[in-house]
Amino acid sequence: MADTRAEVTIRPRKALRLTVRVLIVLVAMHATLSAGFYLAMRQPPDVFGQIVAKTPFPFMMALPFETLWNSARGGKVQVGDMAPDFTLPTLDHKSTVHLAEFRGSRPVVLVFGSYT
Repeated sequence: MADTRAEVTIRPRKALRLTVRVLIVLVAMHATLSAGFYLAMRQPPDVFGQIVAKTPFPFMMALPFETLWNSARGGKVQVGDMAPDFTLPTLDHKSTVHLAEFRGSRPVVLVFGSYT
């Protein structure tokens, strides 16, 4: 009878240890995937698009996508700050436009978004 009791008390402990180990592995996998996706989000859009296209949907659902995105792509500019300088090609691709060229001459409105 004593052997049976010892066996019964050992099983829940083994189950608890197994559960804890599984949880540790899952948390480590989640942290690794989140860190990998964060690094991917810091890449240029075409590189990030290729990574997302190859990512299984269940992984996307398991990750804190919006939080990672806001952190990786949010930037440091606050309302009222001067916009950082950038250079863009003109529509005909024959020249470029620098934001700094317009500083001090007149107000400039920057519109970011997609019109497709």
